[in-house]
Amino acid sequence: MKMTSGEKGFQVILFLFILLLCVIAIYPFIHIASISFSAPKEAGRFGFHWFPRDIDLFSWKQLLTQKKIWIGMRNTTLRTVLGTVLSLIAMALAAYPLSRKHLPHRSFYTMIIVFTMFFSGGLIPTYLLIRDLHLLNNFWVYILPGLIPTFSMLIMRNFFMTIPVEVEESAKIDGANDMRILWSIILPLSKPVLATLGLWAAVANWNAWFDAIIYVTDTDLKTIQFFLREVVVTSADAEIFGRVTGAANLQYETSIKAATVIFAVVPILIAYPFLQKYFVKGTMVGSLKG
Repeated sequence: MKMTSGEKGFQVILFLFILLLCVIAIYPFIHIASISFSAPKEAGRFGFHWFPRDIDLFSWKQLLTQKKIWIGMRNTTLRTVLGTVLSLIAMALAAYPLSRKHLPHRSFYTMIIVFTMFFSGGLIPTYLLIRDLHLLNNFWVYILPGLIPTFSMLIMRNFFMTIPVEVEESAKIDGANDMRILWSIILPLSKPVLATLGLWAAVANWNAWFDAIIYVTDTDLKTIQFFLREVVVTSADAEIFGRVTGAANLQYETSIKAATVIFAVVPILIAYPFLQKYFVKGTMVGSLKG
């Protein structure tokens, strides 16, 4: 069908609008990356930075030779992988029974869980609880307290409820129990929601920094986001990284901050393309035959 002139004009406007959104989203990364590879004078220049005019790799050399940066990257990577996998497993184990209509008092359990989305004990009671559980200066303090995000678990529950009960009933006729149905049938049909919630959990774990400040004092357990905050907000580490004999201590501060931001952001960005194909819900097509 041939498009009219009005439809062509709308397509052009829509394309330009999306292109503008892409530029707005991508440019900050280009700007920061350009500064990270620039000499101090160029890094401090006001205006747009599309590419480094005066390339200087000193900031990256200083950054990549810092032991605690690699310690933070190791801890953050382990936290993200372990936290995401365990979170998906725990959410599935909680969401599946809540999605079954035959669960006794299902509405009551759901209400209690939803209650936790709006009310919490506060920072001090939470800290005392973490202390009494012996999780202070413990790597598991990054994993266990936020193992089951309530909102994400409810989304998974609602998705499980959309799966036709005929699939479950046919599996029970063949002798499958609830655990077999969950792992062999429900979860394979739930790849879109698992990918989406997994990405949410991964981003949340990767970007988390507050718990590293409150509950952890051991430098060997700090995350990359904690060190990123130290560099960008306090500038303490940036001054140490950028110290050059016979030169101003802060001459590379701006480029070192930019390099640290890129170093902390790029790994989680790489994960997105591998999960994007699961975002469109389509795995249910053909799961039932009429």
